[in-house]
Amino acid sequence: MSQYPEAHFIKSANAVSQFVPDTGSEVAVAGRSNAGKSSAINIIVNRRQFARTSKRPGRTQLVNFFSLREQQRLIDLPGYGFARVSEKMRDHWRNLMADYFESRKSLRGLLLVMDIRRQLTKYDQQLLAFAEQVSLPTHVLLTKSDKLKRGQAATALLEVRRELGSTATVQQFSALTRRGEIEARAKLDEFLSLQAAE
Repeated sequence: MSQYPEAHFIKSANAVSQFVPDTGSEVAVAGRSNAGKSSAINIIVNRRQFARTSKRPGRTQLVNFFSLREQQRLIDLPGYGFARVSEKMRDHWRNLMADYFESRKSLRGLLLVMDIRRQLTKYDQQLLAFAEQVSLPTHVLLTKSDKLKRGQAATALLEVRRELGSTATVQQFSALTRRGEIEARAKLDEFLSLQAAE
């Protein structure tokens, strides 16, 4: 059973004017298009197809708002870096995400989804730098950890931790085996309970 029995989709937005009212608290989920973002969301919320998954990377093309509890939301941001879309569309996504991060006073934290087999991308680093700049707590989910042997996964985790230092917390995660599910959900709830920065 889901730990968020009242969780439901609110709306998708393609412009700042379409965002839901900026009240309560929300946590954004971002990551490269093929990093397994939607699958991670579904495991953390413990609902199948809560966020739509697709074999074709880049399915999330809008800012998707989900309610988890009263005045607590999870935001699924457009994936970046891999989707086969026009440069114009990519620019639109980039601007939409920048507008989102700069405008939302209810934003309490960021879950950054990253394939454990890949290096931090330029986009990951830009997002982390921006989060640090606005003092936004960030937690990195190293997804697809089931694809590596235990020792390799542990080494990858140490390398990312070393690279990020105090910028973000990091954990292993697998949607297939549900590894790291409880830790990730605890971090989401921790972020949602944070008070707004003065």
